[in-house]
Amino acid sequence: MTDNAKPLQGLKVLELGTLIAGPFAARILAEFGAEVIKIESPDGGDPLRGWRKLYQGTSLWWYVQARNKKSVTVNLKHPEGQEIVRRIARECDVVIENFRPGTLEKWNLGWEQLSADNPGLVMLRLSGFGQTGPMRDQAGFGAVGESMGGLRYVTGFPDRPPVRTGISIGDGLAALWGALGTLMALRHRDQCGGRGQVVDVALYEAVFAMMESLVPEFDVSGFVRERSGNVMPGITPSNSHATCDGRHVIIGANGDAIFRRFAHAIGRPDLADDPDLATNAGRDARAAELYGIIDDWVGRHDLETVLSTLADAKVPASRIHSVVDMFQDPQFLARGMLVEAVLPDGRPFRIPGIVPQLSETPGGTEWLGPELGEHTEEVLLDLGYAPPEIARLRAERVV
Repeated sequence: MTDNAKPLQGLKVLELGTLIAGPFAARILAEFGAEVIKIESPDGGDPLRGWRKLYQGTSLWWYVQARNKKSVTVNLKHPEGQEIVRRIARECDVVIENFRPGTLEKWNLGWEQLSADNPGLVMLRLSGFGQTGPMRDQAGFGAVGESMGGLRYVTGFPDRPPVRTGISIGDGLAALWGALGTLMALRHRDQCGGRGQVVDVALYEAVFAMMESLVPEFDVSGFVRERSGNVMPGITPSNSHATCDGRHVIIGANGDAIFRRFAHAIGRPDLADDPDLATNAGRDARAAELYGIIDDWVGRHDLETVLSTLADAKVPASRIHSVVDMFQDPQFLARGMLVEAVLPDGRPFRIPGIVPQLSETPGGTEWLGPELGEHTEEVLLDLGYAPPEIARLRAERVV
């Protein structure tokens, strides 16, 4: 808990999403003070509640992804349920949804209707391919976005098929772009006349936007970036290497001055003095040679020796952290990246800290992901529903 003011206090958000991209975007806003009302189906709620590792029947991921949110159960296919959502949306600054395009319109909850009732509304719409174009109606998860956006093609080793990263990176990137776009739209609304707008994020475009120089290099020179394993293509040396004690270390000695320091640190002053290696272009032309030298040096030392030697030389390097390493790392601990919380049965456990860190108005965890429908009655009472009416809606499975 934190008593500090948060930068998004006073912002009211309606979340209609499930699983990753939409809920992650809403989570970012909730961590920094927005009131987020999450709508879930009365029949089991967000499927994320049952994903990955469970503790007493609830996903441990859920407790983080839904922190600081209010859970309200509503049957979105029922006309009375749709009316409840419209009433909530009239009081909101933001609606976040990640259904397939056209789904909300079928439920009379599309942009045209919600914005007619609330002209200042900002609507974040996350989908596989965006709200327009020939593929708008196709289903698209993060994995598809990663593939179409170019990330999967360049990930892996050149002699093997493309591989995925170990997390749902496409959904995460879409969520971050969505949160950023939402804040831009709110800024415009508040500065330029009070009208809201749609923030349209396609998962494949969220990935595509991260693909560095891929487009101009192909368009100008016909260069197609291929898989390069652990090597950073075109930037040398930057690679991972195995130590004699079976650990792996990343070394980024690709700056000109850094490379000279690195060469001296590994006992190769001849490399530091070689004019052909003074710039990245020259080093990249001899990448295979340099990586062989570095592999040999790293392979003759244990991890701690490698890291301490390179730290003394001010060469960027790191062990490749597993979660075990993170739990012991003094940097993680000093920065508050492992925060203690308490599960519903009283068991303490650790959750990720809040990113980014604001010096004056930091984000925080007020409560963990709620029980299904935990805030339904509270929200309906605030909307003006009387207790007997709420009881009827429950009995008829509207909420």
